Amino acid sequence: MMDFITIPLVVGMITLGIYKLFELFVKRRERLTIIEKLGDKLDVSVMQTKLSLPVRIDGQFNFGTLKVACLLLGVGLGLLVGYFICLNTIPGFNFDNSGHEAYQASGVIYGASVLLFGGLGLLVAFIVELNFLKKKKEE
Repeated sequence: MMDFITIPLVVGMITLGIYKLFELFVKRRERLTIIEKLGDKLDVSVMQTKLSLPVRIDGQFNFGTLKVACLLLGVGLGLLVGYFICLNTIPGFNFDNSGHEAYQASGVIYGASVLLFGGLGLLVAFIVELNFLKKKKEE
């Protein structure tokens, strides 16, 4: 039905991706140049107090990987739970002729379960990080 828009949309997405890739490399080079020019003139305490920027100091842990891992685990679990819900509640789900209503219902079930379990995964990552920081603070 809307086949006329797919070619310009794909070309636009590829062009935008290439542009953003070049922009990423240019910004990285600009940042490195600015850091080299500033050198030792900046103090870490100034960045923490006045600019309120998070500065990573050696000995602290970065929980970005934990957050991404828990989010992906939650999304995968949400897809799996959504599939089982659709399989057990929608008659004829595995067949191609299940109908438009079944297709819409399965989309809602998949979307809701992915968002729910993805959010739960991020909540688990937050709780693990909070407990780790509390233990570290007590030591």
